[in-house]
Amino acid sequence: MSVWENMVLPFRRKDKDGGKIVNAEDEDINALLDADSQENPVARTNLPEPSTDEERLHAISDMVVQTCMDIRRGENVLIVCDPTTSEIGQSLHIATQKRTDRVLLIVMPKSRHHGEEPPTPVAALMRQQQVVIAATKYSLTHTKAARQALKDGARIATMPGMTFELYTEGGMTADFQDVKRRISNIANVIRRRRIINVKSETGTDVTFEVNWRDWKLDDNGICNRPRMLTNLPAGKVFILPKEGTMNGTIVIDGSWDSTLIDEPVELIVEDGTVIDVKGGSLAATIRQSYGEVAKKLKAKDRESVWTIAEFGFGMNPSARLVGNVLEDEKRMGSCYFSIGDNSRLGGSSHAGIHVSGVLAEPTVWLDDTCLTESGEFMAIDD
Repeated sequence: MSVWENMVLPFRRKDKDGGKIVNAEDEDINALLDADSQENPVARTNLPEPSTDEERLHAISDMVVQTCMDIRRGENVLIVCDPTTSEIGQSLHIATQKRTDRVLLIVMPKSRHHGEEPPTPVAALMRQQQVVIAATKYSLTHTKAARQALKDGARIATMPGMTFELYTEGGMTADFQDVKRRISNIANVIRRRRIINVKSETGTDVTFEVNWRDWKLDDNGICNRPRMLTNLPAGKVFILPKEGTMNGTIVIDGSWDSTLIDEPVELIVEDGTVIDVKGGSLAATIRQSYGEVAKKLKAKDRESVWTIAEFGFGMNPSARLVGNVLEDEKRMGSCYFSIGDNSRLGGSSHAGIHVSGVLAEPTVWLDDTCLTESGEFMAIDD
């Protein structure tokens, strides 16, 4: 593990190159669906028009520091990266120094899976900051270190699986003030709806309950107050499925973690737990990886790794299905299910692993209200 303070390495990268809407009782949904009138997202965020890779990198870092995190003069900031994301870490370091000189960039060893705890010195540093930005191969979101830092008053942005391309294109170029507006608008759509049913042409048919008051509406890219947490790129609405209520079949046909799906993966769910995984080599890999994590737990806790930990749907109109869950689960019209640790959402699984699978074109019903039909957002007509 190495620590860089006030040091920036040179950049070496070279240049490279609407759904059906019906009348609704709630006018807010129209704003949500107004995706066709997008302007250039970089221009909307008042960033300079970038023409080279290096300029795009710096423009996005400036946006993260100024718009998303709203870093202020004199704030303590920790930027965490690993060897796979050091270029992004360096760029964030440069951008942050424009706002505060109390910034530390730390390169930690690459983790082995999502949810693995960072090294103890990194966890200790996270607790001492007002702002933590973690661009790492594997997610630090669902870790004790992140939970403790939040409890101690930090605001945190995590970017698991971030690459240069993901950082400078697609979901990261969104106008996050607009994303925030879209998510705010959907609050009335999900209010007082308790039963969720998800279907897809590839075979998904699963039903579960939620406590509608527990929907998380703050993953909008604006993380400017203590104890706030966001992924970047942001833009999703999500919730803890009520434990023990989910039954049916989930067919992951978009992506799993950092893999675009060639052969759909079928998850058989009983009482909120995955009891079987089918679907070729990827299914075998999933069974193996979760089995290895389970072996490290006490016998009574091993089944918890297969908990359906989270359900959500995308709200970022710039996000694409690219084979990286960080962006895939934010794509407008898609939805996702996560398996493993649900403790951050108030659940009972402390599994130490949390991986998401994306459905590309789902039909999602909230009670008797159709939210999306085959991947297209629908207006509400009750």
